[in-house]
Amino acid sequence: MPKPTTEGWRWAATLGVGAAIWFAPVPVGVAPHAWHLLAVFTATIVSFLTRPLPMGPMVLLAIVVLGATGTIEFKHLVAGFGDGTVWLVVAAFLIAGSVQRTGFGRRVALSLVQWFGKSTLGLGYALCGAELVLGPVVPSNTARGGGILAPIVQSLATSLDSRADDGTAERAGSYLSLVGAHANLITAAMFMTGMAANPMVSKAATDVLKVDFGWGTWALGGIVPGLVGLGLLPLYILWLSPPELRDSSAAQQQAKHELTQMGAWSRSQLIMGGVFVLLLSLWSTKVLHGMGTGLVAWIGVLVLQLSQVDSWEDITHNHKAWDCLIWLGGLLAIANALKEEGVIAWFATAMEHRVEGVEGMTVALVLALVYFYSMYAFSMLTAHITAMVGAFFAVALAAGAPPLLTAALFAYFSCLCACMTNYSTGPVIIYFGLGYVEVGRWFRIGFAMSLFHLTIWLGVGMGWWKLLGWW
Repeated sequence: MPKPTTEGWRWAATLGVGAAIWFAPVPVGVAPHAWHLLAVFTATIVSFLTRPLPMGPMVLLAIVVLGATGTIEFKHLVAGFGDGTVWLVVAAFLIAGSVQRTGFGRRVALSLVQWFGKSTLGLGYALCGAELVLGPVVPSNTARGGGILAPIVQSLATSLDSRADDGTAERAGSYLSLVGAHANLITAAMFMTGMAANPMVSKAATDVLKVDFGWGTWALGGIVPGLVGLGLLPLYILWLSPPELRDSSAAQQQAKHELTQMGAWSRSQLIMGGVFVLLLSLWSTKVLHGMGTGLVAWIGVLVLQLSQVDSWEDITHNHKAWDCLIWLGGLLAIANALKEEGVIAWFATAMEHRVEGVEGMTVALVLALVYFYSMYAFSMLTAHITAMVGAFFAVALAAGAPPLLTAALFAYFSCLCACMTNYSTGPVIIYFGLGYVEVGRWFRIGFAMSLFHLTIWLGVGMGWWKLLGWW
């Protein structure tokens, strides 16, 4: 008898979970079609973990099933594709493509290595600096960490005679891989455009908590604890995984050589730098001009087109942007339907008696910790956010937790929680794949990193948010 294929098991797990909920008894107070909506939503989240197909096709499957069964009208299912949040992310992906094609991102990273890379610790700070500069305008933390910086990390380690397969990993490669991976998560947390799924948290904060947690608010709340985290990270990793080599002059020389090969700043790179400054300026001064975050991002795309930095063919060939449009737009539509059909309210009501009598602040902190460490069970940040944020927001709101504080905890923890495993998100997988750190050690350091983040963001962060009047 032939054994079931891996794909077969993935499909069985995905469809089995959906069918089990679909045909289960409908709870009192929930309409049958709302319960079926929950079944399809849950199966979609499971598919993100089992991955029988990429996210885009699975979200399309969910939309088709919901429409074909009459669970939700099709016009409501496609409404998510018109959401401003979705088009913000699409524009940011298009800009990120220009950052890579013009060489702007690589030049920034190599320049920082040239300036600060005399020691291995200095290289760690150069990686943090590169992440900080690129974080606001490269919305895919995988593109930023895995596409731009991880290859630089590998070449730097090799130039220092540190390789993964000959017993020299601890010279520098292990240290640089860990700093690169964890710096990526900090900058992903600091900016709403630092990770593709971050806008989903912002949207849930608006819909459930009724607070505006847009780009400016997100960056304002994250800037202080984020800078503290980036400032301490290279030193903390130096303690957790000390490199045998402390003098990295060879890597500094290599960066100088590669910059020399790149030549002078090109016209495209200078314009890309100007667009970068323009976007940050407009995003941070929304109160003065009133333009939304998405509109500002598309201004950046238009400037790149009018200045001919990028061709329209390059723009339209960015498959990551259009893939994100499909899965993010579809998920937002389904999430909105869950809210409109009363599923989130039903869950919040069901949980109210469990938190009755518990102070709202305590509920928010406990839920945030549960949310943080539940990432052990997820292999994708998007699935983690989609599965839990809306429901946890509803419970915190029912308990009387401060809305802005609740939004902040979940917004920043949504990225920081990826620190614990080697399978949590794209850039972590790529850095781990360089081979410098073995699995058990990655997990041990990951748990130590979770304590590092919680100490900073529940210490410095809470103090900063108190000054901002968020609680």
